[in-house]
Amino acid sequence: MYAITLREFGGPDVMEWAEVPDPVPGPGEVLVDVVASSVNRADTMQRQGQYPPPRGASDILGLDCAGRIAELGEGVTGWSVGDEVCALLAGGGYAQKVAVPAPQVLPAPAGVDLVAAAGLPEVACTVWSNIVAAGRLAAGETFLVQGGTSGIGTHAIQLAKALGARVAATAAPQRADRCRELGADIVIDYHDDVPTELKKATDGHGADVILDNMGAKSLAANLDALAVDGRLLIIGMQGGRKAEIDLNTLISKRASVTAMGLRGRPVDGPHGKGAVVAGVRAQVWPMLADGRVRPVVHATVPMDRAAEAHRMIDEGGVVGKILLEVPTG
Repeated sequence: MYAITLREFGGPDVMEWAEVPDPVPGPGEVLVDVVASSVNRADTMQRQGQYPPPRGASDILGLDCAGRIAELGEGVTGWSVGDEVCALLAGGGYAQKVAVPAPQVLPAPAGVDLVAAAGLPEVACTVWSNIVAAGRLAAGETFLVQGGTSGIGTHAIQLAKALGARVAATAAPQRADRCRELGADIVIDYHDDVPTELKKATDGHGADVILDNMGAKSLAANLDALAVDGRLLIIGMQGGRKAEIDLNTLISKRASVTAMGLRGRPVDGPHGKGAVVAGVRAQVWPMLADGRVRPVVHATVPMDRAAEAHRMIDEGGVVGKILLEVPTG
C-alpha cells in the first residue's frame, strides 16, 4: 500500500507518499480500506518530532479515518466485510489501509458523507470523554471552549448546545460569526480579558465547564473564569506545560482541574478507548443522525498532498477540519 511517511522530523515537506508494507489485522482487529483521514494538531506535532506514537502503535500519522472494512481479524463479531465505518486510531490513518482494534470502530453516521465522517472520531471522542464523561456538563450550565473554530471547538460548541448548555467560545474577531452559526451564545475575542468578558455576559457567574487546549498559558485565566463547583478540562499544551495553581482559588470555588489525553489510553477497561467509542456511538451518533451536530469541513485535500494540508494548519485560520482523501486509480 501507499502511505505518508516522514523522511525526517521537520516542516510539511518532510512528508512523502511512499510504498510501505500492508498492515495485517491481528486478533480482535479489523482491516479498513481507507477512504479519507483527517488532520489533527497532534499530527503536526508528531511530524516535528514532538509527539511520538504510543508503544506498539503505527508510526504513520493519522488519528482517525473512514472507509470500508476489508478483512476481519480472529474473534471479531458484529462487523462484516464491506461495512462503511469510521475509526479512532493511535496512528496509521494517512494510508490506504489501516488495522484497527474492533472496539474503536464506529458505523459511518447516518446522513454523513463517508469522506466527511473521517473528521469525526478524534474530535467526537475527545469532546465527549471530556465534557460529558469527565465534565458532567448538564442542561442549563455555562460551557466555555477555548478556540471555538478549531476542529475540537466547532464540535464542542454543537455538542454542548445539543446538551442544553449556554455556550461560550473564544475566537478571532473575523471568525466570531462562525461560532455563532454553530450555536455559540457568547463569543469572546481571545485577545481580550476572557474571564472579565465572560462574567459580564453571564451576570458574574462564569463557566461551569471549560475545555482548554492551551494548558499553562491559560491556566490562571481559566481558574478565574470558573464558576463555583466549576470543572476545568485541559486537553492540550499549546501554551506550555508548567504553571502555578492558586489552591485558594480552587478551594474557594470547590473547583476541579482534570487533564487527560486520548491517544495513549488502552483499548479496554472502564476508561479505555473502547468505552469512549461506545459512549460516543450511544450519545453523539443520534445527534449526527438528526442534524443537531454536523461535521465542519474547512477543506479536502488529496492524501498524497498532505504537506499542503499541514501548511494550512501551520498558517492558521482553519475553521473545523481538513480532510485527506485517498487518491483513486
